[in-house]
Amino acid sequence: MDNNNETKGIWKVIGASSLGTLIEWYDFYIFGSLAVVIANQFFPKTNPTAALLSTLATFAAGFIVRPFGALVFGRLGDLVGRKYTFLLTLVLMGLSTFLIGCIPNYDHIGFLAPILVLVLRLIQGLALGGEYGGAATYVAEHSPAHRRGYFTSWIQTTATLGLFISLGVILLTRHMLDADPAKSIAKFNDWGWRIPFLISIVLVVISIYIRLKMKESPMYAKLKTEGKTSVNPLKESFGHKANLKMVLLALFGATMGQGVVWYTGQFYAQSFIENVCKVEFDQSRTVIIWAILFATPFFVVFASLSDKIGRKWIMIIGMLLAVLSYNYLFTNLYDTVDVKNKTEIVEKKEVKTTVKLIASTTDSIRKVVTKTFYTDGMSQVQSITDTSYSTPGKITKKPIVATSKTISSSDYWKMVGIVFILILYVTMVYGPIAAFLVELFPTKIRYTSMSLPYHIGNGVFGGLTPFIATLLAFIYTDNKVAGLMYPIIVATVCMIIGAIYINNKIDPEVNR
Repeated sequence: MDNNNETKGIWKVIGASSLGTLIEWYDFYIFGSLAVVIANQFFPKTNPTAALLSTLATFAAGFIVRPFGALVFGRLGDLVGRKYTFLLTLVLMGLSTFLIGCIPNYDHIGFLAPILVLVLRLIQGLALGGEYGGAATYVAEHSPAHRRGYFTSWIQTTATLGLFISLGVILLTRHMLDADPAKSIAKFNDWGWRIPFLISIVLVVISIYIRLKMKESPMYAKLKTEGKTSVNPLKESFGHKANLKMVLLALFGATMGQGVVWYTGQFYAQSFIENVCKVEFDQSRTVIIWAILFATPFFVVFASLSDKIGRKWIMIIGMLLAVLSYNYLFTNLYDTVDVKNKTEIVEKKEVKTTVKLIASTTDSIRKVVTKTFYTDGMSQVQSITDTSYSTPGKITKKPIVATSKTISSSDYWKMVGIVFILILYVTMVYGPIAAFLVELFPTKIRYTSMSLPYHIGNGVFGGLTPFIATLLAFIYTDNKVAGLMYPIIVATVCMIIGAIYINNKIDPEVNR
């Protein structure tokens, strides 16, 4: 078969598969992109730090169940086919995302709110556990072997583009709610945050329509016609020693490290810029958006390169660069906006104090807002809210301190450059991974076999990165980059295992 016939219709396959996967990632990441807002909506407001950690834990829960989704839907995909399985996952994801936007907040239904969010988040995780393996397998099985990395790389871009679109929709929604920035922010935090969740149902309907027109994978269709599909994909994937060895190697030698690099370079970077560097809402997100925009083409670049020189060393080098430079890069992010490195314009400082009596008491709430300006163009707004009690012996609440920095243009683009480097590492480890995983396993159990190590590596090791890193940062408050201990250790272990045990095959036999 010539190359023209081999690739006939491949772009239609890529387009249909990528659109659905892109929408699923958008649905999945909207939650993480709005972590601070969601913490305020669905958890008690008495302890903002605990609420944020609870939200990140709920975010992580969606990742932890992804391996179970991989088992359930991977088995289904190997039994009944790729097309209808990841059509089902798309429906589950879209409905769950839509319903999260409908849940009343904590003030209205109490602890039922976070419980419902957690349940829907778990359904999202199960759905995504079945989506990626199906889409990557589907595209790979339509691709010629010598260009498998290049064609599957378009599926690899969807995760990052899903984050990109989620951030863009959030910012667009926030600015459209009111011409007055202060009112717009208030409306968004009150009810406008629901809009990005609710509009996902429209995107899902469009994608379902497109996917219904897709045909089954030719490799799988051939196996089905010949009666050679697997009777028990789970047993064949994990009950046979040789295949189980490949599953474990894929996990501990590739996807585990790839997962932590992915979530450190994008999600923890956003969390770090917002919660540690204290950069204001819009800037903290547009920094990520620009970095994603500049870095995304490199998914295709490195995946195409892997078709020529092999997948292994591109992924290993990406992990190595991350391990060696994370502390330096994140320290630079923090130092870029650290007020200790700035010169204050003392005469421009503004301080405003307001005191509000608490109804039916003689207690009062005092709020002191200080706005500070610096010679490089950065400004900082810090509010300290404390409660004064008139009753002797009444427990005094710890003052609530909120800080927001609007950074200068030069600092802004410096941060974009640093995050671009972080995402460049992501493209190195993530670009070739779909082709790498597909080529490890036989067609009849490929969906199941590749989905599990991918989703344990990404869902458990990677998905826990924002939560564990943020938790470590709160524990070791004197060390602003303490959270990086987790991804550095995981990526190092994975890099060593992968370097020793993974073969760097350029054109492996995949139709076993």
